[in-house]
Amino acid sequence: MKLLKKSFPLELILFLAVIATSCSPLVVEPSPAVTSPRASPGVSGKVPVFSHVIVIILENEEASNIIGNSSMPSLNYLAQSYAVLTNYYAVSHPSLPNYIALTSGDTQGISSDCTDCFVNQTNLMDLIEKSGRTWKAYMEDMPGPCALGNSGKYAQKHNPFVYYDDIRTSTTRCQQNDVPFSQFASDLQNKQLPAFAWITPNLCNDAHDCPVATADQWLAQVVDALLSSPAFDQNSLLVITFDEGTTTASCCGLPPIAGGKIATILISRLIKPGFQDATPYSHYSLLKTIETSWGLQPLLGHSADSGTNIISAPWK
Repeated sequence: MKLLKKSFPLELILFLAVIATSCSPLVVEPSPAVTSPRASPGVSGKVPVFSHVIVIILENEEASNIIGNSSMPSLNYLAQSYAVLTNYYAVSHPSLPNYIALTSGDTQGISSDCTDCFVNQTNLMDLIEKSGRTWKAYMEDMPGPCALGNSGKYAQKHNPFVYYDDIRTSTTRCQQNDVPFSQFASDLQNKQLPAFAWITPNLCNDAHDCPVATADQWLAQVVDALLSSPAFDQNSLLVITFDEGTTTASCCGLPPIAGGKIATILISRLIKPGFQDATPYSHYSLLKTIETSWGLQPLLGHSADSGTNIISAPWK
C-alpha cells in the first residue's frame, strides 16, 4: 500500500507538515501499489461497511487542472491506481458553504466565508457519535482546539466543525475532536485513528495560496504515512477531494449555478483498481455514502434527495 518508493518516518512527516516554512515542492516518484488477496468486506446496501473513512480537502481547482497535470504526479498516480470520480461537483462558491454542505447536507444559508455565521444544526459528527463511532478533525497550523479566527496559514473557513454550536460550545468535543494536525502522526503511531478522520491542510499545502505541486508534495508524505500504517486496514477508505472548482458548473439536483467540477479520488483495498466512475456526484453524494455505509439516520439535508446519487460503482 506504499505510495512512494521511499517511506518517510512519521516523525519526519510530522516535522515537515507542522513547521515547514517553504512552499518549494519536492520531486516525488511513485511506485506500484502492493496488492494481495483480501476477504470480502461487509456490505450495507451497495456500499461497503467502512472501518475508517478519512477525508482530505484541497482547495479551489477545477478537475481539468488536476487530472493529468504533471505537477501532481502523486495524486494522479493514486487516481490511476484506485478510483477517480470523473463527474463530481462542488455545491457552491466560495469555500465555507461547501464545507458546511459536506458535513450537514445543506449550506445552511451560508453564502460567504463568514467567521461568525454559526449554526444550530444536526451534523454528520452528531450521527457518527450516536452510532458509537469516533471522529476527529485534524487542522494544520490551527493554534489550538476549535480555534476561531485566522492564524498564519490556518483559516477558520476551512474548519467547518467550529461553525456547529454543539461542537464549538463543548469544551470536551473541542479538546477531543477538533485538534491541530500535529496530533495526526501520534494517533497513527498509537493506533488511535478514529472511524471518521478529516484532514484540512494549511493554506499553502491545500493549493489555496501555493502551487498545486506543493499540495502534491504534502499529499505524498501524508498519504504514504497513512497507507503504511496498520490502522489503514482492508476496509478503510481515503477520500481526496477539493472544496470547489473555478467554474459554476453543476449537476445532479444542485442549483443551475454551482461550484464547478472537482477531482475526487477514492483510495481503498475495496476499490476496483484503475476505476473511472462517470456517475454524476456532488458533496452530498459523499455524505450520503458515508451515512449509508454506517447506517446513520436520518439522512441529512440534500443527502436524502432522490437526485443525490450514492457512490456505489467503484467497489469490488
